[in-house]
Amino acid sequence: MSSRLPIFFIVATVAIDAMGIGLIMPVMPDLLREVDGGNLSEAAIWGGILATTFAVMQFLFGPIIGSLSDQYGRKPILVVSLIIMALVYAMSALATSIWVLFIGRILGGISSATHATAAAYMADVSKPDEKAANFGLIGAGFGIGFVLGPVVGGLLAEFGTRAPFWAAGALALSNAALGWFVLRESV
Repeated sequence: MSSRLPIFFIVATVAIDAMGIGLIMPVMPDLLREVDGGNLSEAAIWGGILATTFAVMQFLFGPIIGSLSDQYGRKPILVVSLIIMALVYAMSALATSIWVLFIGRILGGISSATHATAAAYMADVSKPDEKAANFGLIGAGFGIGFVLGPVVGGLLAEFGTRAPFWAAGALALSNAALGWFVLRESV
């Protein structure tokens, strides 16, 4: 079982990264009107900007985070990224202006750009006959996170517009703690 924990950590990390894209979608209109005081059409525009910003940052910083993991090791990059992500979610939960949310989505996208690092770790630790199955698990983790993000955000919206951020931060921090204890360096 303990030999499967690093793989569970990697899959969970990918899922958490993917959740970040859709987690705030259900609360975004109300949250944006709360911090900006604008109407629904302005909230829709800002919602699109924030969602796009997060995804663009993931796309742009994926290779950079991957390169850093080649240089400094997979474990520290993955764990530090999750800790930063948790802090960014806390910052976003406490945001009182649209600009703080915007900065949070930039930093959140950067810190969740670990898909390449997760895949590299999986390649490092997988035996040749396990690689296809383990990469399938990464794909499944991404798919699960992409689907669960809006579901979890919608369920947590019952507790307020900030609840999805707090929950995502707690999840990222919990996974960082798990990674600290179960992940062995692979580089």
